Amino acid sequence: MLAFIARRLVHMIPVLLLLTIFTFALVRLVPGDPATSMLGDRATPERVAQLNRALKLDRPYYVQYVVFMKNLARGDLGESIRRREPVRDIVLQRVRPTLFLSIYTMVLAVLIAVPMSTIAALNKGRWPDQVVRIFVVFSLGLPVYWVGMMLLQFFAVKNHIFPVSGWGDGFFGHLYSLFLPALGLALALASLMTRSLRNSMLETLEADYVRTARSKGLASRQIFIWHVLRNSSLSTVTILGLNFAFLLGGAVITESIYSIPGLGQLIVHAIFDRDYPVIQGVTLVIGILVLLVTLITDIIYVMLDPRVSFE
Repeated sequence: MLAFIARRLVHMIPVLLLLTIFTFALVRLVPGDPATSMLGDRATPERVAQLNRALKLDRPYYVQYVVFMKNLARGDLGESIRRREPVRDIVLQRVRPTLFLSIYTMVLAVLIAVPMSTIAALNKGRWPDQVVRIFVVFSLGLPVYWVGMMLLQFFAVKNHIFPVSGWGDGFFGHLYSLFLPALGLALALASLMTRSLRNSMLETLEADYVRTARSKGLASRQIFIWHVLRNSSLSTVTILGLNFAFLLGGAVITESIYSIPGLGQLIVHAIFDRDYPVIQGVTLVIGILVLLVTLITDIIYVMLDPRVSFE
């Protein structure tokens, strides 16, 4: 296991290097000049040139990239052009709500998908199975932003059960305030998981080792938990890993609807402000988190299925 993790960490080094290069290049392809955006109506050629020199944006791109990598090696993500604050501090403040929302969404999705998949698989072809399949098709057809707005309108604006915006104070405050956005994201994720897990369970229920376990007289619950559910969850783990990466960088609309101070909202404002250091910092943090989640997913995958070799 340790050797496997070490090899995976080594393989991440070139990926991280490519991530820094593409991030640095793509950010500078965004139309507009940060100095002009900061000066606004006071922008003149002289003032723009002076501000570019102060921010070191007048240097060649390769020089800017070398400086960027030297600072990154020291853990310095630069200073925000707009806020004049360290990017590291800004990103650390915003990464907690996004991580909490992503993990909360995954937990709710598992709590929804596992019981529904179990009910559907154990009642194949009967009405519970049909109800679950209708739910899956219906949920997949609904846009996430529409679901979020409807949940917000009904549970927050009309009935005042949950707050309209923010992410609360303390752990239980976060659970309470982020329930609606997490539920809106979890419904779409649970639909994908339910469909995949149901099909895997149906295949596993017909496997030879399951029939052997039954012939030995093992309890149905024990067979289902230790043989059927465990072996059927491999594809679900993959879906969770991939969608966790999507949640980290793709919850921009949800964070905007509920005014959650996360990374998605931060990067949108940074793009409009042409704040290069903030865009680079957020992109790099999300990229690193995605790589870590991918590593954890692979480890869980191997732990669930010993037949998969660490090689």
